[in-house]
Amino acid sequence: MSDTNTLVLNHKQILQKITRIAYEIYERNISAEAVVFAGISGMGNLFASLLADSLREISPLKVELLEVMLDKTAVVQGEVILSEDIDLKDKCLIIVDDVLNTGKTLAYALKPFLEIPINKMEIAVLVNRSHKLFPVTPDYTGFELSTTLSEHIEVDLSKDQYTVHLH
Repeated sequence: MSDTNTLVLNHKQILQKITRIAYEIYERNISAEAVVFAGISGMGNLFASLLADSLREISPLKVELLEVMLDKTAVVQGEVILSEDIDLKDKCLIIVDDVLNTGKTLAYALKPFLEIPINKMEIAVLVNRSHKLFPVTPDYTGFELSTTLSEHIEVDLSKDQYTVHLH
C-alpha cells in the first residue's frame, strides 16, 4: 500500500456533490409521498443526513431518515438493524453509503428491507470505486474513482471540513 495521501474531494466539492445528488433525487421522485434515507452506519449515515438536509432545502418533499446499523467488518455474520420502524408504503427508499467498493456492504444492508413492501428502492454513494463483486449499482453517485483494491478511500464528514482522501 502506498504512503501517499491524496486529496480527492475537498469540502466545497463534496457540498456541490451533495447538492447535485439532492436535485437528482428530487427530479426522479417529484411525485413520491416521501423520501426515506437509510444511511449505513458511520460515514454513510452522516452522508444520508447531509443529503436529507439538502433535499429539505430544495424541495417540498417529506424527508425521513433512519440508520442501517451493521458491522462493516463482519457483514456476513453480523445482524443488520434499523434505527427505527418506518412505514415505507408509497415512499422512495434510498440506501446511502459513503463509498461503494465491492457492493458487499450494500447488499447486506438490503436485508431488513426484503420483507417490507417498498414502492421503490434506490442507492446513493459519495464515491463509487467500481470494484463490483456483488450486483449492486448506485442510482446516484457523487464521484467515480478507479482505484486498485489495495488503495484505501477515507471519507470524513464528521467535522466542518469534509474531505475524501486516497491512501
